[in-house]
Amino acid sequence: MTKTMLIMLVAGLVGGAGAAADPLSKAQKGDWPMWGGTPDRDMVSGETGIPARWDLEKGINIAWTAPLGSQTYGNPVVAGGRIFVGTNNDGHLRKGIEGDKGVVLCIDEKTGKLLWQMTHDKLPTGRVNDWPEQGVCSTACVVGDRVYYVSNRAELVCADVEGFHDGENDGPFTDEQYTDKMDGDIIWTYDLIEELGSFPHNLATSSPVVWDGIVYLNTSNGVDEGHLDLPMPDSPDFAAIDAKTGKLVWEAKAEHKILHGGWSSPAVGKIGGEMQVVFAGGDGWEYGFEPKTGKQLWKFDLNPKDSVWQLGGRGTRNNAISTPVIHDDKVYQCVGQDPEHGEGVGHLYAIDATKRGDITESGKIWHLGGDDFHRSMSTFAIADGLMYASDLSGFLYCLDPATGKVFWKHDTFSALWGSPYLVDNKVFLGDEEGEVVVLAHGKEEKVLATNDMGNAVYTTPVAANGRLYVTNRRMLVAIEEGAKLKKEGK
Repeated sequence: MTKTMLIMLVAGLVGGAGAAADPLSKAQKGDWPMWGGTPDRDMVSGETGIPARWDLEKGINIAWTAPLGSQTYGNPVVAGGRIFVGTNNDGHLRKGIEGDKGVVLCIDEKTGKLLWQMTHDKLPTGRVNDWPEQGVCSTACVVGDRVYYVSNRAELVCADVEGFHDGENDGPFTDEQYTDKMDGDIIWTYDLIEELGSFPHNLATSSPVVWDGIVYLNTSNGVDEGHLDLPMPDSPDFAAIDAKTGKLVWEAKAEHKILHGGWSSPAVGKIGGEMQVVFAGGDGWEYGFEPKTGKQLWKFDLNPKDSVWQLGGRGTRNNAISTPVIHDDKVYQCVGQDPEHGEGVGHLYAIDATKRGDITESGKIWHLGGDDFHRSMSTFAIADGLMYASDLSGFLYCLDPATGKVFWKHDTFSALWGSPYLVDNKVFLGDEEGEVVVLAHGKEEKVLATNDMGNAVYTTPVAANGRLYVTNRRMLVAIEEGAKLKKEGK
């Protein structure tokens, strides 16, 4: 059995349960092959020896840096000696390809060298479906020798992890526009616009999860440029695609009107002894499905009954952008809005997903909202009886996942787009001001370090194989205890 196969088994990718370990000491080590590391999306790593401090300017604890585009929202994933990250084409990393494109870079884990680049043209419909300069915002999912992600063109892409380095054009898709050895090799694509009629508002962003041979994703269906009408009201919001063939397995719709866009990503895990796939809808509801058939098991309204949606973020009703986390038979989910809508009242829930039907009341274990929690895009880290969450207003929370009790709240004084990440008894969190704050894992608030990344960090730090990886808008940084990056000319 290869190391990759072993990690897939641990992650629940080959018929496993996909439940992250608790306590932290038993969490997954090694590769970090998808958003959340494992299908349940718990932002917890079992790596050790990760430094709390580094200095990008002096090269202290920096193994290497790799250039990205001018805006990076896709999170890095690490598998099989390769790192995959979505960005844009500004910087022309792959020589000979010019203009605004969505790209996924494949980078050598050991050296930071660019191995190949997958390139996607912009959609001709413009910013309503494919906002300029945003690149590929989806975080990839690697399973064996295949990597899955959603392109800026709203295509679910299955690609060869080797690109064209192996000299083969793997099919059935063989009509790649770029076929140099520095280019990506597509195996198959599933066009969400062409096949399902999806109308992605501004951008398709879902980070797919693969479990037992099926790829699950949100379709990003949303409103038109006027933000009032839903051009494709009958288009499904959730989809399951065969990971080998690229054929549709099942589809499902959110049951209420999409408020803005369907920008969340799904989670898969065992709840009450049964596997579930959980989606957060653009209508502000949470849904649980039977993974193989798409049978709906339950739904949960993530907003109070008296909440109201208003254009431009002026209302009190929110959609869900964050990814659900499955932990200990519960689903954890928060709501928020496009960060351009600004701050506002948010909600964070713990849901008993063993129940069935409309479980808005019967399934609510606890709720944090009002002045106590704000709009958020945060996915969560849960281990050792502690839960970490963040909100757009700049607060990092340490809570009791059983009761919702807040042990402490740390103010970063900056907008937070990413999620807290727990590794090596430390909590890492990047912010829009370009800093990564590091706090001690525990019930007492203790800041260990604040690290300057040079410009905005819109993504989440991740650890793999003894290193921490952080992206700012323009650069991927490999952080390793004791490393010293030599500057050119010094």
